[in-house]
Amino acid sequence: MLPINAKTPIGHPFLVLDQVDSTNIYAIDKVQANLAAHGAAFFAHHQTKGKGQMGKQWKDHSGSNILLSVVLNTHFLLISQQFAVSIMTALACYDFFSQYAGEETTLKWPNDLYWRDRKAGGILIENHLKGSVWQYSVLGMGININQTSFDPTIQNPVSLKQITGKTFDPVELAKQLCACLEHRFQALENGGIQIQLEAYNRILYKRGERVSLKKDTILFHPIIKAVRANGRLVVDNGIEEEYDLGQLVWVIPS
Repeated sequence: MLPINAKTPIGHPFLVLDQVDSTNIYAIDKVQANLAAHGAAFFAHHQTKGKGQMGKQWKDHSGSNILLSVVLNTHFLLISQQFAVSIMTALACYDFFSQYAGEETTLKWPNDLYWRDRKAGGILIENHLKGSVWQYSVLGMGININQTSFDPTIQNPVSLKQITGKTFDPVELAKQLCACLEHRFQALENGGIQIQLEAYNRILYKRGERVSLKKDTILFHPIIKAVRANGRLVVDNGIEEEYDLGQLVWVIPS
């Protein structure tokens, strides 16, 4: 479906859409129709059915933010290394955002871009597998740029404009994000899984701090230690414990 040795830089081609249901859905449809391959980027000014983690909807103000999906060739990775793509994508978002927002930018396990205790963006990666073959991934990224009012159901959001007081061109910033993705992708392709995991852990939200987490109906207060290469979160709860994606809910201070 995708060229095995695709070398097209991420962001080439770069398609700007006025409105779609979801940039991820749009990108996947194009790949399956053999109309997109590695490097293709799809930017939308507005999504009617933006997709977030755990089946949540990503809501946006039209024309205000980065709503971007990128097609990625993952032929050089094992199926067991899927979280490496999440790390690579998160680091690229951090590289991009911290240029403007500064050192208070962090990555909250497993998929959120944070500034202080506020969410600036989210990542949704959809990996497409066929048997034992990892065919491709679609990286979906939503980052708050110019939006200053948010749905009251969204907890502690923040935008680049709120942080800096400046107004930006979301399309141009999305192209900058593609350049950050290309840089991190090349490093990953050159065997940088462990290096990127260490970089991810250095900027992990609340690392070394006591936090509030909920598992099922139980609230507990461990210290965040690290994230493993398989995506599991390691905490100190009197003893060292590990949790898979989807097992925990963060309780973030308002």
